[in-house]
Amino acid sequence: MPAPTPTFLNLWPTQMMEITLPGSDQANPLLTQFLQDLDQQAEQMTTDYLSTNLFDQGHPALMWLHQSCQRAVVDYAAQLGIDYSIDFLIQGWANINRLGDYHNLHNHPHSWLSGTYYISVPEHDSLPPGRDDRTPNCISFYDPRPQANMNAIRGDGQVDPEHRVKPVPGMLLLWPAFLHHLVHPNLSHEPRVSVSFNVVLRWKEDYLP
Repeated sequence: MPAPTPTFLNLWPTQMMEITLPGSDQANPLLTQFLQDLDQQAEQMTTDYLSTNLFDQGHPALMWLHQSCQRAVVDYAAQLGIDYSIDFLIQGWANINRLGDYHNLHNHPHSWLSGTYYISVPEHDSLPPGRDDRTPNCISFYDPRPQANMNAIRGDGQVDPEHRVKPVPGMLLLWPAFLHHLVHPNLSHEPRVSVSFNVVLRWKEDYLP
């Protein structure tokens, strides 16, 4: 009798999407100028992210980005295996992070997905004196299962609870809104410019499991 073949399941997956948007080379300079002008008019633009929806501005480059985000959400849902239409709103805001700016550990309540599109990211060829393990402008995501790595052994893939991404201009990231993440400090005099967004579902009976 042949030996039985075991069945392996990867339970509780946390899907993350990463894509470089075509057309970003043309759109990013336009977005940079528009957001810098907006920053001059709006006090605390980066932290006051719920007061307005950036995508309501009507700028052509923002319309391109909004359409790209919508497409990313559809692709994300398809990869999950969602085979019905979803109705959602994308609420966006701008981030202009200067020398020393960072984002503390947080998630995004009341949303289904969250994402960030990177417009300008300093290279940091040289850093001020300090620790040699710094990764400025990176974004770190953390295992949503508390202490899942406590009994991990070498090679099982769960020993490291952090997934760190070094973004580049033109990159769009999309992840479940419950996922805790933080953004490492900008250690350059050149600003880091990005657009973040939440994907909020409009309720439908189809969503019921």
